[in-house]
Amino acid sequence: MYASIRRWLRLLALPALLALSACTSLTSQPNARLGLQLSPALLGQAISLQQHLKVERNGRIDELDAALEVDAEHLELVGLAFGQRVLSLHYDGNNLSSWRHVMLPAQVRAEDVLEDLQLCLWPADAISAALPAGWRVQDQGLRRSLYFSDTIVATIDYSGMPRWSGSIILNNLRYQYRLSIQSVASEP
Repeated sequence: MYASIRRWLRLLALPALLALSACTSLTSQPNARLGLQLSPALLGQAISLQQHLKVERNGRIDELDAALEVDAEHLELVGLAFGQRVLSLHYDGNNLSSWRHVMLPAQVRAEDVLEDLQLCLWPADAISAALPAGWRVQDQGLRRSLYFSDTIVATIDYSGMPRWSGSIILNNLRYQYRLSIQSVASEP
């Protein structure tokens, strides 16, 4: 029984890796997160995806299934572990609300999950317009790079266009993790 509880707790810790806020050594840095909260309309298209997420960090791999819907008026994300909801987000362009399983660590922040989604999926010009001073984003073919000053902070590689089709691999050099997202369009 103890082993199954430990396994369940490990699985519930996955969104903490996705939120990337568990690295306490970086939280004291100024601008540790960008604070992106772009309008859903800036994505430029409505999407409905089923996703499989894999996070690799410190030699550990965690996986999660998610459903993501975005249209001009809202973004909805539901994260599932063993078929049970463990995280949900709703964002209407002004207000972000979230629900989390009681076992999720306090470090799981809806703002961080939203930011990572938007860095991966939203157009570079929309991201650039919202970045704090000293930050820039650059697209070159199927690779997006995020810089602070002249230092590369993250790379995002896409298997094809549009960005949300196929696979996305985000390598975050600042937080030292790799997030792989495999997306499949949901059936109407």
